[in-house]
Amino acid sequence: MSNITLFTKNGCPQCRMTKNYLRSHNIQFTEHNINEEPQYISYLKDQGFQAVPVLEADGVKSFYGFRPEALKQLAG
Repeated sequence: MSNITLFTKNGCPQCRMTKNYLRSHNIQFTEHNINEEPQYISYLKDQGFQAVPVLEADGVKSFYGFRPEALKQLAG
């Protein structure tokens, strides 16, 4: 799996759990924190998302929230 992007925000427990899952399974990802990079808020809203974390990856339908079952697909 390549090109995994995770959109997060400060103080978000689900964001932290998602990042911890990816890191513990040695899955490389790019993080965009909407508190530090607010330009991504409009992008996420345009995609239909109203909450973070949002994960985008090649070959996987984008999703939000902490979803261990979906993350298992990325871990292979």
